[in-house]
Amino acid sequence: MILSLSHNFWPPTANHELTLVLLASGADAKLITSERFRGRIHFEFDKCIACEVCVRVCPIDLPVVDWKLETDIRKKRLLNYSIDFGICIFCGNCIEYCPTNCLSMTEEYELSTYDRHELNYNQIALGRLPMSVIDDYTIRTIQIK
Repeated sequence: MILSLSHNFWPPTANHELTLVLLASGADAKLITSERFRGRIHFEFDKCIACEVCVRVCPIDLPVVDWKLETDIRKKRLLNYSIDFGICIFCGNCIEYCPTNCLSMTEEYELSTYDRHELNYNQIALGRLPMSVIDDYTIRTIQIK
């Protein structure tokens, strides 16, 4: 596996250095992502104020925000929030312009499925944090130079 990665990505650029992560079983290998990597979006339901700024700045109007106006307190109440990663271009505009910072990028990049409808994540799926590759005790890192 190391030879194929070093063959495909050789030579590494001056600014980027590949780090290969091998699982203890040796069956799978993962790359440690860079600091500003744009992976799956994480959503915090309690912070969202349903302002829909993320929808307005998205080039493809992707996030679906369902809300209800509470007339007695004159505030929006968020009912549902979802993003379809089959359509998302991972530009990061929604994260950059969110006024409450309820959206963030994770280092999760393995989103492949057999059914494209499984890529439509609701607020529950978006709220799950992936395990960090660096913090996982079952893996060891190898620097490719």
